Amino acid sequence: MNNIKKVAKYVAKHPDASPTATLLELAVALETGSGFSFTKLYELDHAEFVLAMGVIGDWRLDRHYMSKLRLLDHAEIGDQPSAL
Repeated sequence: MNNIKKVAKYVAKHPDASPTATLLELAVALETGSGFSFTKLYELDHAEFVLAMGVIGDWRLDRHYMSKLRLLDHAEIGDQPSAL
């Protein structure tokens, strides 16, 4: 199960918990490119901290694959013969 799904399950089980707000804020910051205070990660318990690190890892891996796909898209466009 990927970490985003784990966060969703965590949020469903603990909707009013302090770590829930931090995990959601982290997810939004990663998706939107907005700021996030890393000191909030330090305030998490170990299990929630590991979950947050997993979310960051998944986000980074997704961005890596997306950049590869964009690179391939551009390479394919460059390889096509020009229309006459």
